Amino acid sequence: MKTYFKHIFAVAAVVVLGLSSISAACSPDAKNKKTMKAIELNDAQFKAQIYDYEKNPNEFVFEGELPAIVDFFATWCGPCKMMAPVMDQLSEEYAGKLNVYKVDVDKEQGLAAIFGVRSIPTFVLIPKSGKPQILTGAMGIEAMRKIINENLIK
Repeated sequence: MKTYFKHIFAVAAVVVLGLSSISAACSPDAKNKKTMKAIELNDAQFKAQIYDYEKNPNEFVFEGELPAIVDFFATWCGPCKMMAPVMDQLSEEYAGKLNVYKVDVDKEQGLAAIFGVRSIPTFVLIPKSGKPQILTGAMGIEAMRKIINENLIK
C-alpha cells in the first residue's frame, strides 16, 4: 500500500511541476523577455555582415558596425557543443556592444578555408578596426570575457 501511494505522489509531483513550468513559460514576463543568441551565418550573410572576401580578396575590410566574434563550429563537435551556451550568454551580456556569430564548418567549408580553420572550435575576434585575431579551443566564459574586454571592448 505504501508503494502505491509513493507512485501516486510521484505522478502528482510530475504533473504539478510540468504545469508550473508550462504556466511560467506562458507568462507575460516570459514572453517579453528576449534572450540573445549567437547568430548563425551562411556565406552570403557573412559577406554582408563581416567580410566580403570577393570584393576585397587581398585585404580584410570589416563590414560590421560593432566588434564581433565568429565561432567556427560543427554540430558533431563536443567542445563546440560546450561553447554554444557560453557564446549565447556572451551575446546576451554584450548586446549592443558586440555581435556574436557562428559558422557551421560543414555547411560553409569555403569560409572555414578563408580563415585557415583546421580545428574546432575556432574563434575569430574582429575589432571594429584592425585585423582579426584567431583563437582555437574551448574555454570558459570568464576567459572569453577577459579576451573580449582586452581585445574588442575598450
